[in-house]
Amino acid sequence: MVALFWAALAFTLAMALVPKPPAALLVAGDKILHMAAFAALSGIAALAFARRRLIELFVGLAALGAVIEVLQMIPALHRDAELGDWIADCVASLAVLLLVQVVRRTIAGRAGSEDG
Repeated sequence: MVALFWAALAFTLAMALVPKPPAALLVAGDKILHMAAFAALSGIAALAFARRRLIELFVGLAALGAVIEVLQMIPALHRDAELGDWIADCVASLAVLLLVQVVRRTIAGRAGSEDG
């Protein structure tokens, strides 16, 4: 699962930083793409790094989104950095990680009730 996370991260970075992303991707809309990428990264990260606290994963993914937006300011990339894109990244990541937290607590609660 760790290898899948790194592959997904590499793909996300490539799509975020290539001067001309594939036109087929742009049909979905910029914010939708940001949210889909960070939702996927968050879910995979929660599985790949299950021993990490979810807040640590969120902070790391939020930082990644911020770094992507800063890198998109490089003129040669012909990309636009937007605060709204970073917010979309964070919202998607937070939503998935909160869902993971609910699932983890539910599983832990069921395991605890089976022991009693």
